[in-house]
Amino acid sequence: MSAQPDVQIPHDPGRLPMTLPLLAEKKRLGDPIVMVTAYDYPSARAAEAAGVDLVLVGDSAATTVLGYNATTPVRLGDMLVLAAAVRRGLRTPLLIGDLPFGSYEVSDEQAVGAAVRMIQEAGCDAVKLEGGGPGPVSRARAIVQAGIPVMGHVGLTPQSSTALGGWKAQGRSAQAAAQIGQQALALQEAGCFAVVFEAIPAQVSEELMARMEIPVIGIGAGPATDGQVLVFHDLLGIRDGLGPRFVKRYANIQQEMNAGVAAYAQDVRARRYPAPEHTYKIDPAELAELQALLTA
Repeated sequence: MSAQPDVQIPHDPGRLPMTLPLLAEKKRLGDPIVMVTAYDYPSARAAEAAGVDLVLVGDSAATTVLGYNATTPVRLGDMLVLAAAVRRGLRTPLLIGDLPFGSYEVSDEQAVGAAVRMIQEAGCDAVKLEGGGPGPVSRARAIVQAGIPVMGHVGLTPQSSTALGGWKAQGRSAQAAAQIGQQALALQEAGCFAVVFEAIPAQVSEELMARMEIPVIGIGAGPATDGQVLVFHDLLGIRDGLGPRFVKRYANIQQEMNAGVAAYAQDVRARRYPAPEHTYKIDPAELAELQALLTA
C-alpha cells in the first residue's frame, strides 16, 4: 500500500516491517510499542535507525517545523509533502499520517478523500484523526470501510484545544474520564487499529486499559498504556522551552545547532574558513594557461 523509498537506507536486515497483525501481537504479548513523530527525511532516518515501531507524521509539524503557534493552520497539502519525505526515509516502521484540521470534519466523503491522498500520494500505511465524538467516529468508520487503517486520538486533542479550555490535561473528573473512555470504545468499535491517549491522569489510563482490545499509545497518559509516543523535537530538545510536563528530554540538539552555526559564523568573519584543506586545486600548467587567457 505504501510507496517504496527511492534511496538506500541502512537498516537491520533481521527486523521485519511493522504490520497491523504484528502490532496486535505486541499488545497481546505485553511488548511495549515505541512510537515517535517525524516530519522529514533526516528525522525519518533517525527513527529507522532507532528501530521504532510506529512513526507519526503529526500535525504538530505546524509548530515544530512550520513556525505556527497552533496545529490548526497546517493544511493537507503541507502534510502530504512532509509525509512523502518521511516515507523516503523509512523501511520498517509503520507510517501513520495525521489528517489535519479541516480535512475531515465536513463529511465522511471528505475524510475518505483526504485519507486516500495520504495513502496514495504520500505513501502512508495508515492515517490518524482526532476526537471520539459522533463526527470523528463516523469519519473513522468510513475510512476503515474504504480499506484504510485508522488510528484514533482522545483526551487532549490539539486541533480542538480551544474548545477543551486550552492545552491542559483532560479527564480529571469522573464524568470527563468516563467520556474519554466512551470515546475510546466508540473508536475501537468503529474499527480503529489503535488509539492515542493524550494528557490524561495515569490512574484513568489504568482503569480504561482493561476495556481496550486494540493497542493504546500514551503521551502524557502514564505507563499503563501499550506504548508511548513523543514529539521528535521535544525528546531531542530541538525547540525553545521545556515543553509539556510529560516530556523527557534525551538530548539538547537546539543548543548544539546554535553553537555550530555560531562557530561557523565566527570562522568566516575571522577568515579561518575556508582553510586550504577545504579548497580545490588546479594543475599549475592549467593555471598558467588560464592566466594567459585572462590577460590576452
